[in-house]
Amino acid sequence: MALELPESPNVRREYALQRSWQLKQKVNPYLESSKSILYGFALAEEYKARRTAILNYFGAGLQEWNDWRWQMRNRIRNVATLTALLPMTAGQREEIAETGRTYRWAVSPYYLSLMDRANPEDPVRMQGLPSSKELRDESGEADPMGEAFTSPAPCITRRYPDRLIINVTNVCAMYCRHCQRRRNIGETDRHETRARLRDALDYVKENPEIRDVLVTGGDALLLSDQTLDWLLSELHAIPHVEIKRLGTRVPVTMPMRVTDELCAILAKYPPIYINTQFNHPKEVTEEAKMAADKLIRAGVVLGNQAVLLKGINNQPDVMKKLNQELLKIRIRPYYIFHAKNVRGTRHFIPSVQDGLQVMEGLRGYTSGLAVPTYIINAPGGGGKTPILPQYLLSLDDQEAVIRTWEGKVIHYPNH
Repeated sequence: MALELPESPNVRREYALQRSWQLKQKVNPYLESSKSILYGFALAEEYKARRTAILNYFGAGLQEWNDWRWQMRNRIRNVATLTALLPMTAGQREEIAETGRTYRWAVSPYYLSLMDRANPEDPVRMQGLPSSKELRDESGEADPMGEAFTSPAPCITRRYPDRLIINVTNVCAMYCRHCQRRRNIGETDRHETRARLRDALDYVKENPEIRDVLVTGGDALLLSDQTLDWLLSELHAIPHVEIKRLGTRVPVTMPMRVTDELCAILAKYPPIYINTQFNHPKEVTEEAKMAADKLIRAGVVLGNQAVLLKGINNQPDVMKKLNQELLKIRIRPYYIFHAKNVRGTRHFIPSVQDGLQVMEGLRGYTSGLAVPTYIINAPGGGGKTPILPQYLLSLDDQEAVIRTWEGKVIHYPNH
């Protein structure tokens, strides 16, 4: 039923003022809480100081820092180099070394510059540096998504009627500790061969219902410019492929990979959508904005697929701050993925209640643009399943009983 208000303009204005006061009380707790949430733009000077220290260690300058190939060559991959750049106790050094003997790790100099030097539970450090908790996980699965059973052709993962994935590489600028494909990392960086990629392209060509192709890995943007140009041109030439998507975390972990040359290639094959993975507001930096600006000028549409991670972003205010920071650099929050049950990552997996609480803290409390879809991937390749707080309380032919974002129960006519 519609809200009945007196006709008097003065009464209506008084009601509007009272309502405005009520809404202000709802946002004030977040405004206070957000003062303690660290985010990239506020930390710019600290990041620059850490960058200087890293460059001094390597005997390099800004020209090298801004060269993504230099970043890749100088990924930090051993405890000795890490210790020289990040103060650690003997116990922390041994923990990283022991875990690294089972699970490979590497961190770009850029991403290292975002890490808090004093706090082992810094959300950036937790995503980038190994933990002994990885070795204590005996319940996770190597392939919880069942990708081995949903690959009808080389490099292909297919779980849906009209779209599929082409996995092109196992290479990343930084090996995330929560990675869903850590089984593919191995000890050697490798891109798929042209022959295997041609087989994947042939599969796409032979199945005209495929209109959407996601190129991922690993990190799709760590292919060479020449290979990306070739692969995108091949996909672009297939009449039934309507859109190309690229899965990459380089705007987060190594934004200098987004070069003018790369953007010129991407601009040739519209429409291209890039989904990246920012998981904490600390990762939204000036450099990330520069990369986003370049991609947008090339006509790329940008989205973010955060992973809900315990101790990193499973608090409503942290996720709200992340999504608001992303909108400021023109990256649309798209999905929040519940962390998958990957072996070695159990310590990152939050409760579903955490995810629902995050969604309750977004809907109505911030712009709809900042409210992504919360997703649980059904095990064994069952696909994405959206999870929502319960807003529909009951439904019949006469009415829908709904709960608003404020918790008010409304009887809505359905006839």
